[in-house]
This record gives sequence, C-alpha cells and structure tokens, in this order.
Amino acid sequence: MLNRVVLIGRLTADPELKYTPTGVATAQFTLAVDRPFTNNGHREADFLKIVTWRQLAETTATYLKKGRLTAVEGRIQIRRWESDNGTRYITEIVADNVRFLESNREQNQIQGDPNEPNHRRQYDKDPFHDDGQPIDISDDDLPF
Repeated sequence: MLNRVVLIGRLTADPELKYTPTGVATAQFTLAVDRPFTNNGHREADFLKIVTWRQLAETTATYLKKGRLTAVEGRIQIRRWESDNGTRYITEIVADNVRFLESNREQNQIQGDPNEPNHRRQYDKDPFHDDGQPIDISDDDLPF
C-alpha cells in the first residue's frame, strides 16, 4: 500500500507553532494549490491543511510566511473524533519534507514590495525580451 502526496502551492497564512504537553513541536498551515483547469475562465484552488512535527515544525514556523511558494511531501491522514455535534472528521497532510521554493527576496518581488527599489513582479519579466533587439541563436545551439 502507498500513501504519498506531493504538493506545490502558496501559504494562506503564517504557520502556527504549538507544543504538545510533552514538549514536542507541531506547526500547522494551509497551502493553496491551484487546480490544473479553470471553471468559466477562473482558476480554482484547493486549500489543504498541512501538519509538521518536531524540528521540521520549528523550521517551517521560522522561515515560512504567508504567500510563500512551498513544496510539501508527506501522507494523507484523516482524523476522527466525537463532539457534541456528533462525529467530526478532518483531512490533513502530515508532511515529512517541506521545501522553500523561493527566497525572501523573490517573495518580495512577487508581491511587489514597495520597499524594494524599482520593484517589479518577477513573473512580469519576459526572459526573451531584449529591449526590442532580435535574439540570434545558431542552429548548432538547439538541442533538437
């Protein structure tokens, strides 16, 4: 049997760090992951609960911030408990690997940080635009 999931998305809020009564660190955050299709021209996203433990929890709480592009690898877990309103369920991802996919500087550029001089969103830059000049590429440079 196999229970593995790999997700790439952006944090909807800063991670929330807590400690169990025995002193074990745990952090929770929500990852917004775009769906690969649109609905009437609008892209939809899934908002997935992520849980990390121990050193990984402390690291994610320290370095991850709202809006940061992040990759998460882990397993799906469904917890069940009884409450006054009946049986309750929650589906979450228990992460055993979290990758920070952009630096703080890149994050500032993507969000258009007004404190950055001449800020410009990273994805607005055209890597093939060279001030209107044609790009000269030899056929020998092409891999196909």
